[in-house]
Amino acid sequence: MARVVLENICKSFGSVDIMKGVSLTVEDGEFCVFVGPSGCGKSTLLRMISGLETVSSGRVLIDGEDVTYAEPSRRGIAMVFQSYALYPHLTVRENIGFGLSLARRPKAEIEEKVRKVAETLQLSHLLDRKPKALSGGQRQRVAIGRAIIRDPKVFLFDEPLSNLDAALRSQMRMELTDLHGKLKATMIYVTHDQVEAMTMADKIVVLNGGRIEQVGAPMTLYNEPASPFVAGFIGSPKMNLYDGEIAAREGCKVYGIRPEHLSLSATDGKWRGAVRHIERLGADTIAHLNVEGLGNLVARCPGDMPIAIGETLFATPLASKEHKFTTGSLV
Repeated sequence: MARVVLENICKSFGSVDIMKGVSLTVEDGEFCVFVGPSGCGKSTLLRMISGLETVSSGRVLIDGEDVTYAEPSRRGIAMVFQSYALYPHLTVRENIGFGLSLARRPKAEIEEKVRKVAETLQLSHLLDRKPKALSGGQRQRVAIGRAIIRDPKVFLFDEPLSNLDAALRSQMRMELTDLHGKLKATMIYVTHDQVEAMTMADKIVVLNGGRIEQVGAPMTLYNEPASPFVAGFIGSPKMNLYDGEIAAREGCKVYGIRPEHLSLSATDGKWRGAVRHIERLGADTIAHLNVEGLGNLVARCPGDMPIAIGETLFATPLASKEHKFTTGSLV
């Protein structure tokens, strides 16, 4: 296990600045998630930690050692990619132990370590199968096993669940969280999916345009977003955000209210609008209202709430749940 420290990391490709002075500390044993939209720099930052991408300026320290210009093999890291990158002609046993075999470690040692890793990842009954006989989730576990067997100081995950369907992603989120609990290892995980970030992280780093927008625990970012960008990115459905005259009336630059923090009524409320779209999700219903002077307003309500398209409803923000941003913009 190890502490990872980034000091004023910058990355440029020619005249284009990709990372613009990122400083961050990931504590020993922490599960830290980098999240943000495509092009925000999260994968580039992960690759600079791993040594697969060079740093233009700044320092990378792992376990107190400056590894800014060290080869990936000298950093004590293991990386799991979106692509499983398994050898199709090797069994699960051989894929997991491949790195140790390449290092010419004793056969008995490899067998014992493979056995322990397979037990941890519930792969023991699959050791003699080849990748083509595995499901997507099983293949991803094999790729993770190949990383675990090296006993790295830091695990780096680059969108490892993107190729899985929704059900498998949910299952693998739980498995990775359980794995972190067992290994007590430092893990840095990149995703564009805020649900993955919220459900897995000890600490979330929200990136935007090569800079850090906010760092904090999942519920801190949800309850106390530092900017309209974070407010709109964390939470599903996203927060309703308004600027211009609407925000000015509320005494701020950007006004926000989450869909789940709106109360709907057929008789009275702060805003009046017609229902233009309904999403029935089972336990919840998402209602889209067209409010004069406000535009589209999204509200989360009970799944069995009897509403219909074209119906007029009133929406009222719950007390103390409004967000009034004095800086930032919707752009």
